[in-house]
Amino acid sequence: MRIDKFLKVSRIIKRRTVACEACEQGKVTVNGKVAKPGTAVKEGDILEITFGGIIMKVEIVSISEHVLKDDARSMYNVITNG
Repeated sequence: MRIDKFLKVSRIIKRRTVACEACEQGKVTVNGKVAKPGTAVKEGDILEITFGGIIMKVEIVSISEHVLKDDARSMYNVITNG
């Protein structure tokens, strides 16, 4: 799955266009490498997302095309937040 789509489906970022912009600006890394919007992710990958001054680090647990809002949080584990 593409990183921009994963960020939207998992509701880490609410809109796919915002996820694309974050990737294009170098604010998202996958396993320590800067990610482009089309970068493929898989289970076990570590994502680091920078929102302003906050850095959020998560591990991908599962990947699904469609997830209910209540189940979106189960797609990743937060490693650090802040």
